[in-house]
Amino acid sequence: MSEETRKFQTEVQELLNLVIHSLYSNKDIFLRELVANAADAIDKVSFESLTNPALKADWEIIIEPDKERSLLKISDNGIGMTRSELVENIGTIAKSGTREYLSTLKKNESKDIPELIGQFGVGFYSAFMVADKIEVVTKRAGSDEKATRWVSKGESSYTIDDADASEHGTSITLHLKPDCKNYLEEWKIREIVKKYSDFIEHPIKFVGIKKGKDEAVSEEKPIINSQKAIWLRPAAEVTEEQYKQFYGHLSHFDAEPLLHIHYAAEGTAEFKALLFIPSKAPFDFLSPEQQKSGLHLYIRRVFITDSCPGLLPEYLRFVKGVVDSSDLPLNISREILQENPGILKINKNLVRKIIAELKSLFDKDREKYSSFFKDFGRYVKEGVHSDFQNRDKLLDLLLFETMNTSSGKTVSLKEYVEKMPPGQKEIYYLSGDSRLLLENSPHLEFLKSQNFDVLFMTEPIDEWVVQSIPEYSGKKLKSAGKGEFELDEKTKTEKEDKTRKASEEHKNLVEFLKKHLENDIREVRFSSRLTESACCLVSNEHDPSIQMERIFKAMNREMPKMKRILELNPDHPLIASMQNFYDKNPKDSKLAEFAELLYDQALLTEGIPLSDPLKFSKRVAMLMVGGINSEIGK
Repeated sequence: MSEETRKFQTEVQELLNLVIHSLYSNKDIFLRELVANAADAIDKVSFESLTNPALKADWEIIIEPDKERSLLKISDNGIGMTRSELVENIGTIAKSGTREYLSTLKKNESKDIPELIGQFGVGFYSAFMVADKIEVVTKRAGSDEKATRWVSKGESSYTIDDADASEHGTSITLHLKPDCKNYLEEWKIREIVKKYSDFIEHPIKFVGIKKGKDEAVSEEKPIINSQKAIWLRPAAEVTEEQYKQFYGHLSHFDAEPLLHIHYAAEGTAEFKALLFIPSKAPFDFLSPEQQKSGLHLYIRRVFITDSCPGLLPEYLRFVKGVVDSSDLPLNISREILQENPGILKINKNLVRKIIAELKSLFDKDREKYSSFFKDFGRYVKEGVHSDFQNRDKLLDLLLFETMNTSSGKTVSLKEYVEKMPPGQKEIYYLSGDSRLLLENSPHLEFLKSQNFDVLFMTEPIDEWVVQSIPEYSGKKLKSAGKGEFELDEKTKTEKEDKTRKASEEHKNLVEFLKKHLENDIREVRFSSRLTESACCLVSNEHDPSIQMERIFKAMNREMPKMKRILELNPDHPLIASMQNFYDKNPKDSKLAEFAELLYDQALLTEGIPLSDPLKFSKRVAMLMVGGINSEIGK
């Protein structure tokens, strides 16, 4: 095919502009990314060679500086790319989340940007930090298609053409910028490889250009990475710095891991694992690309895949690491891999070990665990909902803010139960969008008066989690916004007598409210839960909560409208005033407006938007006018 010029995808142009025209504190990152890409390419062809022996080779990555011409070449004999794959992988960014990535680059200060580059699979473009022109020559392993050359100066377009290359693999030649000549120095290359790529299992070779009498000749130097599979070494021989470096290599994230698990399993399943619990979530953690399993699977040191969902349950997808099995067959296909019984055995071992390590952290360093839970607690909660076998252990790892704790402070379910006063029979919780909304909820008024505490659940997943926790330590979990409270006999009798008396005294008013609000509410009754507010909305015991309705609406999913119970405070002066107004003239049109204002007030205390806020504001304004005139007339 003849040479052609193509335009970059819009997102790529934006990315290149940011890379080329911004200032960076750590340009070394480019070499880490190119070496990592080369290692991935070798991993892929190595796997294909298991079923196609013709592809076998002495895998290697070569770094070749040319000081005379200011060129730096990074090459590998990996899988390579066809012409169309090259266009797809470099001319466009097909991965989801790219716009979020670009947005983050723009928002972050320049010193933080290089650490973000590797996280979205766009590491190739980081080479434009140091090069004003890049040439790529690549040939796909196992393909009869010719090699392809790709050239760009990082502007709006690139050229692509056929190339001469007999062996599969990829070579990337960087025309270095004048201020980046230090990347031609052997000491600098060794320094970067040692820091970021020392644990890559394929040899990284340094080839210097030595000028002879007549022409320049290549001079191969020793391998510059250790190639030591860190997960196969005894834990006592690995330093904390080496663990940190390996975590950075796996995660493309420069933050230190919270903890590591260096584990060798023997018996029914023999494997070695090195797992990392992150100290904080990367900015793109919720992107679809990050939602797959974070474990790399090797079989007898042969890389198989970096996406094996069966190795860990989905709720532990934040865990990074390597698993190397000596039991699994090398010729297994990736498609049926997770169905293998050996994978299930590994899964059970890893889950048990991870939960045990998190519990140990919980017990020994609560502050550090709380920091972890802030970023990853929603995934532990997901496990409570989905992992029945380990549910009880996961329950002990949950943390919640409560009505009686200050903002940011949390308690476990066990700690909550231990502090329950003698008269409290249930574990109370309330769900909503924020602590501020919950701590001002009228549903808490009676519970406050009894010195009971209430768990605050402010994450969407909490609504699903509580469905999986009917009880804890023999105590039933009870929503403060549903049904009736279970009280001791004395308190129960007192409350029942008061509500019975109020129901008789205000019977006609209650009937009026039921009839006028019948399209919105199921029932009107007097409440045992209110001590200060005039009213609130309550769900039946087994109805979906108001928060669940909000979640479904946010997901654009239909849910039938649930009519709720309007509860009234028998001691509130507003109820007495409405009764007097009703007794004076039960057909007064203002009574209907007061009824609707009462219902709107109940909606607002739940954080539910009003259907007609303008009408509400006009009614409140008129009430204010009446109140002010009354005060003036005194």
